[in-house]
Amino acid sequence: MTPHDASDASGVDGTAAADPIDVRPITLSELPDWLRAVKTGFLQQPAVSDQEVEKRAPGVIPARTLGAFDGSRCVATFRSFPQELTAVGGAAVPADAISSVTVSPTHRRRGLLTRMMKADLAAARERGDVVATLIAAEYPIYGRYGFGPATTATEWTVDVPRTGLDPRWAGPADGGRIDLIDAEDVRKAGPELHERLRRGRPGVIDRDDRWWQINTGLLRIGNGPWKEPFYAAYRSASGEVEGLVSYTADDDWGDSNQPRNTAEVKWLLAVTPTAERALWSYLCSIDWVTRVKSGRLAPDDLLPHFLPDPRAARLTNQSDWLWVRILDVVRALEARTYGAAGTLVLDVTDESGPDGGRFRLRAAPDGTATCVPATEEADLSLSIADLATLWLGDESAVRLAALGRVRERQEGAAALADALLRTSRRPWCPDIF
Repeated sequence: MTPHDASDASGVDGTAAADPIDVRPITLSELPDWLRAVKTGFLQQPAVSDQEVEKRAPGVIPARTLGAFDGSRCVATFRSFPQELTAVGGAAVPADAISSVTVSPTHRRRGLLTRMMKADLAAARERGDVVATLIAAEYPIYGRYGFGPATTATEWTVDVPRTGLDPRWAGPADGGRIDLIDAEDVRKAGPELHERLRRGRPGVIDRDDRWWQINTGLLRIGNGPWKEPFYAAYRSASGEVEGLVSYTADDDWGDSNQPRNTAEVKWLLAVTPTAERALWSYLCSIDWVTRVKSGRLAPDDLLPHFLPDPRAARLTNQSDWLWVRILDVVRALEARTYGAAGTLVLDVTDESGPDGGRFRLRAAPDGTATCVPATEEADLSLSIADLATLWLGDESAVRLAALGRVRERQEGAAALADALLRTSRRPWCPDIF
């Protein structure tokens, strides 16, 4: 996740005049100072223990971990790592995942973020990454580097007594079952289940073994205490695991000694609507639980409509989530599939990098497409950031044209772009990084 330096004063080349600050990859011996700067930027307790350094070191690629050093002190941080992002149609696209971006409050407006970003994106292009990704802590920062918001995350709070669900619910009626399982079982079943999910949902990113270790408590990083969650699995009638949920619960008793506990979902994976419905019904049937907090879901998640009374699910947060920066327009547009046949010529501007140009996108009736550089008159003009916003299928070119962000050079081109690019289910990224 990435905060900071919302006003980054720098020259055209991204550097401040006569700036003595050294921006470079760190060495492992500098990791403690780098971590202290990360915590400073995120307003966390800055102390870094030897144990924390030891546990974080295997997840750090020194050549892709940048620091800005004022003398011996690290005052800005930036790191990236390999990632796979699911494009529309299920293809896994190589991505440059960016995280841990901070600039210390003493060193803002000196071009440090720009210097680090330019260096990282240049290296990503050299490696052949198709896109770069990040989760933005602050909205105004990353558009100037060519990133556009590409997915939305939604959170719901369910008032259990209002749902209309049978409080005597004892399990799925479809021959499946819900089982409480342990963390070890999650580490066995979770990776394959997640792979099934990400093959079918644009915006989902890969999870490595380290993710499962951290999110099941096997690898405990940081200074805070680990609260062991509950885990439940939905198994179909054939015994196959089709859904998993991790959740915690508080201990809250109200007047007259009545329970009013909240179950908070940490993450929920389901590869069928049946599994998803069964897991939400289970969560809403737990004794003493009167509220269920959903965690981050897709903006078109079915949760409210699994309930007899959808108004029992109250929208409590909705915001942009995954941001994407396209590094190779041709490969990005050819990696995904399309909802209709048609041809569009796109004039793409990239004020912060070399990735713009004019391109002819030709989608075939089978959903595949070709994209090549073009010289003919454009149908649509847009920025590289707005192309990223459209690429995963969540946004409408017609809406962006109404906002003045897309310029329609041929009448009907924005509507054609929507027919080609938009998806029937909205893209979703369930993870933070």
